[in-house]
Amino acid sequence: MSDYAKSEVLVSTEWVAEHLNDPNVRIIESNEDALLYPSGHIAGAVEVDWTTDLNHQVVRDYIDKEGFEALASRIGITPETTVVFYGDKSNWWATYAFWVFQLFGHSNAKVMNGGRKKWEDEKRDLTRDVPHYTATQYTAPERDDSQLRAFRDYVLKHVEKNGQLVDVRSPAEFSGEKLHMQGYPQEGAMRGGHIPGAKSIPWSRAVNDDGTFKSRQELEKLYQEERGLDPKKEVVAYCRIGERSSHTWFVLKYLLGFENVRNYDGSWTEWGNSVGVPIER
Repeated sequence: MSDYAKSEVLVSTEWVAEHLNDPNVRIIESNEDALLYPSGHIAGAVEVDWTTDLNHQVVRDYIDKEGFEALASRIGITPETTVVFYGDKSNWWATYAFWVFQLFGHSNAKVMNGGRKKWEDEKRDLTRDVPHYTATQYTAPERDDSQLRAFRDYVLKHVEKNGQLVDVRSPAEFSGEKLHMQGYPQEGAMRGGHIPGAKSIPWSRAVNDDGTFKSRQELEKLYQEERGLDPKKEVVAYCRIGERSSHTWFVLKYLLGFENVRNYDGSWTEWGNSVGVPIER
């Protein structure tokens, strides 16, 4: 992992096992499957749910400064605490939570390589005991979307100037044949297809069978040599609702060192339902 551009943001399962009792480290599990955490999790890990903890419950947006402060205080962290995310789906929601934490400037954050799958494959211990930490008084800055997040109108302008776009969904979603991956309800958008000019690079091509990220050499071959992305130019990643694209955002920004990467979290659910925006099939 030392070959990655910013290797300090990625830790191994061994590292996590060695830091389970470190008071300066908080392990955070974030999953798609809400039943996984209560069925067993890494000892001392807290759960951060993407729907109830990270998203505003009325507005289609993320929590605000006060909401993040309440979450961080509840799980017992301070701005100095090292937070380590892991979860299912090769860390889809772990990187999503990591990304949201960056919107509030909590840069002391890492991701466990391989996620929940690798931990389980190595037959490491899980527990059903839910930890309780003393609440803190976390003070956060206002949420800053300006560098890491793309909105619809921003993407429209990006398309007009032929900016780099990465569609990380499955090939069938990219072509418009499906509105979601195989095995999921085909709903959420009125139209299928992709944003004009986007390059199809499914998120899954960045990971190995055990859920770990591919080597830097393999990733450079995929994103730069095969698909022609320029690490010095801005790139916007999107999927259906922003979780798979946060995974690719993490790969491009931290593992490959791309200078300017944004996650379009509105993604196809917004774009495919918007009036008057262009699509390709």
